[in-house]
Amino acid sequence: MLEGLILLDLDNLARLGAGLLTTLEVALISIMISMVGGVALGVLMAFGGRWVKFLCRVYLESVRVVPLLVWLFLVFFGSATLFGWHLHALWASIIVFGAWGVAEMMDLTRGALTSVSMHQIQSARALGLSQTQIIWLVIFPQAFLALMPASINLFSRIIKTTALMSLIGAVELLKVGQQLIEINLLKIPSASFYVYGLIFVLYFVLCYPLSYLSQRLERKYQHHRG
Repeated sequence: MLEGLILLDLDNLARLGAGLLTTLEVALISIMISMVGGVALGVLMAFGGRWVKFLCRVYLESVRVVPLLVWLFLVFFGSATLFGWHLHALWASIIVFGAWGVAEMMDLTRGALTSVSMHQIQSARALGLSQTQIIWLVIFPQAFLALMPASINLFSRIIKTTALMSLIGAVELLKVGQQLIEINLLKIPSASFYVYGLIFVLYFVLCYPLSYLSQRLERKYQHHRG
């Protein structure tokens, strides 16, 4: 315990705090990109023409099939090799996590929009509502309720996935932790236990409330449908 207190002094805690802020910064920007781009493309995927749906599907599958770490290496190292662009690791991470989040959010939005039963749509048509009114007054409100739990779960996944950017040199929470372990390992053999333990707690504090909120909203949505 004393070793942990010595290792996690105010200076090291400040360094971990700076790494945590970097993690949150990349995660929040990626989440905002995902929300805007994913919802827009999801609407096109649900209601667009055949070619629009095909292109959206190609984008979705290309992001899903290739591991995210490969995309991260491709953008970070490939942009410098092919185009001479020396992207900062944080910007490369935002591009990759944002593109991945957009693809996932697009599919979630499409699923939510197409989950509204045809019976309700036909009933709205029988009442004389136009197609635009049906979309705005019948489909969108119900799709929003269906989308919320899954989207919050996606946001939690984005936060956890940001740990990958340490592999391209981004000085975020995990990278700072690794640096502290390397510096203190000789004098404190249990440094990895204390540092990774604290990182575990920080990720848990960030992600568990989102997971809990997602579950609560999912139960509420199921109750609403029932």
